[in-house]
Amino acid sequence: MLGTIAKPCRQAIVILSVPVVCFSLATATHAQELRIATEGYYAPFNYVDDSGALAGFDIDIANALCTVMEVTCTFVQNDWDALIPGLIANDYDVIVASMSITPERQEQVAFSLPYYSNMLSFVGRRDSGLEISEAALNGKTIGAQRSTVSSEYLETTYADIVTIQLYDSQDQALSDLMNGTLDLVLSDNLPTYAWLQSEAGSGYEFIGEFIDINDRIAIAARKTEGDLINNLNDALIEIIENGAYQEVNAKYFPFSIYF
Repeated sequence: MLGTIAKPCRQAIVILSVPVVCFSLATATHAQELRIATEGYYAPFNYVDDSGALAGFDIDIANALCTVMEVTCTFVQNDWDALIPGLIANDYDVIVASMSITPERQEQVAFSLPYYSNMLSFVGRRDSGLEISEAALNGKTIGAQRSTVSSEYLETTYADIVTIQLYDSQDQALSDLMNGTLDLVLSDNLPTYAWLQSEAGSGYEFIGEFIDINDRIAIAARKTEGDLINNLNDALIEIIENGAYQEVNAKYFPFSIYF
């Protein structure tokens, strides 16, 4: 695996209950710090490592962007459903948490250019014998993380056929798959791919074809922060051109996830 990008900006975790005093990029000419929120339960994109620090693809990409922008990344961990409300409340400046661009979210926040693409996939036991068809899925119990494109697709497509169980995190859904509560989990295929490479996921596999919903993942900011979005877009283009993005990509996946 490749090492950390050269000259990464300093990382710190900030607990939401502790006041954060800093200059926001959107409000200061000579900004020192960019407050970044993520979830922390979505490996390998964002998670808490053995040392208690936030880590993953999202964190490394954010650090690379901060290096180009010459600011310090300060990371805030928050629950998935609380990420957008916290952004709107000015608890942090941006969300870098593998968030899909959706029309509903665009009514609340502004998005940067996408920094990777995603498809959906079902995952289940290797010996399940399940197929993805209305007949085969009839009466089955399928899990997904709530308030995601996966849960939306599941509810739109299979609500009359299966029992749907929604969870606060992807980890909780996979845990119930392993203990037999669920027949399948529907999720983003990239974190599922990483989980299947782990010891915990060794007895599981993708079931059926990947589902292409034209899903694009981007950084969210408040709608009033046009300059910040422009700066992030410029920085994203630069890390793609200078190879820093590809270094992060190769650290987590043996194939490109950038479109």
